[in-house]
Amino acid sequence: MPTDHYGLPDPQIVSGMTGREFLQAMIEGRLPRPPISQTLSFRIVEVGEGFAAFEGDPGPHLLNPMGIVHGGWALTLIDTVTGCAAHSLLPAGVGSTSIETNANFSRPIKQDTGRVRAEGRVISQGKQIISAHGQIFGPDGRVLAHGTSTIFVLTGGR
Repeated sequence: MPTDHYGLPDPQIVSGMTGREFLQAMIEGRLPRPPISQTLSFRIVEVGEGFAAFEGDPGPHLLNPMGIVHGGWALTLIDTVTGCAAHSLLPAGVGSTSIETNANFSRPIKQDTGRVRAEGRVISQGKQIISAHGQIFGPDGRVLAHGTSTIFVLTGGR
């Protein structure tokens, strides 16, 4: 497994990469992981055609005042995995951004839940709008949260 390093990639290096190539380069450690991955302790682990998977580690830095992982972490993870699933379909020089993400929390995520897996899959792809569905699974395979995102295609670049 490559050593984690965080930062932003050189735009000249990534300008010729498709969305899928860009994401795969992060998995392989050829490009840095984005800073938010370090802050929120999640990382991309798999990418395919219209698909992305992340793993995340809940911990004390994510707790709300009631002692469970803040729902914003799960929402951010769903937004990220669905956005990356959409991004995997984009040609070189094209970017994307979320228009809307919503989530439903099925079970509490606790500090000791263990590593979770989030999977995002594109539901539909238009020229400007992509819709994707995301799910977060606990170590036992049970759904902890699920949601959808609407993603806007940015033809002006990443």
